[in-house]
Amino acid sequence: MNARLVERFRHCAALFGETARLMIGLPNYDRYVAHTRERHPEREPMSHAEFVRERQQARYGGSRPGRCC
Repeated sequence: MNARLVERFRHCAALFGETARLMIGLPNYDRYVAHTRERHPEREPMSHAEFVRERQQARYGGSRPGRCC
């Protein structure tokens, strides 16, 4: 196979994997850290455990009206 085609396939596979993780609620910690360091250098990024806890709270733990759980 052509090297460019292989690299393009790998890129598409990575995007597909990230999309699948986001669809089931697994945000990308590495992307969060990169964003925080680039856009908010005055802040210390959360640890991985804090990040997962915060994302779970945002997804499942908020007080949304009309929810049964």
